[in-house]
Amino acid sequence: MSQKSARRRAREYALQGLYQWLLSQEESGVVNAHIRSTVGFEKADSGHFDLLLSGAINQAETLRELFGPFIDRPVTELSPVEHAILLFATYELVNCAEIPYKVVINEAVEVAKQFGGTDGFKYVNGVLDQVAAQVRPLEFRK
Repeated sequence: MSQKSARRRAREYALQGLYQWLLSQEESGVVNAHIRSTVGFEKADSGHFDLLLSGAINQAETLRELFGPFIDRPVTELSPVEHAILLFATYELVNCAEIPYKVVINEAVEVAKQFGGTDGFKYVNGVLDQVAAQVRPLEFRK
C-alpha cells in the first residue's frame, strides 16, 4: 500500500477535528490543540490542516448553505463523519482554487471510504459533484 501524502493526512486530521467540534462544540483552538497532540500528526501538512479546520469551522454556516440544496435530509441528520467531510471539502472547493476540483472530490471520497459508513463515500461524491458544478463552473465544464 502506498504511503499517505501529507495533504491526505491533513484532511484526515481535519475530519477528526471537525467531528470533535460537531459533537462537542468546543472552540476551534481547543480542537486544534487536541488534534495536534495526536501521535503521528507531524506527518501531516499542518498548514493545510489549520486552513481546513479553522476555515470549515469559521465558515460552517456558509458552507452548509452551499451543500444544503444537494443533501437529501436536514443537515442535523447527516452522520457526523459525512457532515465533517462535506464541510472541509466544500471549504476546499470554494477557497483552494489551486487544487483541481477532481482532486478535492477524490480525496474526500477516499477519506469517506476510510472513516465513513458503508456507502457514505457515494453520498459524499454525489453531493460534492453538485457543489463543484456550482462553485467552479468553468473548471467543471472542462
